[in-house]
Amino acid sequence: MTLKIISAESVLFEGEVKAATLPGQMGEFTVLRNHASLVALLAKGQVRYRLTDDTEQEHEIPGGVADIDNNIISVCVY
Repeated sequence: MTLKIISAESVLFEGEVKAATLPGQMGEFTVLRNHASLVALLAKGQVRYRLTDDTEQEHEIPGGVADIDNNIISVCVY
């Protein structure tokens, strides 16, 4: 599945991941392959993700919006 983390200024990350954990306004949630379509508001916090080689990375975000559809996770940060 593809994760894209973008801001108005740049692309912070774009690549293939096995899982992504996002800081939702209503609490943290994890997205796995074939997740149901979803649009969610994100709070300030860490976007954590596991790459296809099983290494883990994270990005601090100030908040934003996530769109999950057809194994593409698009995170637009403020």
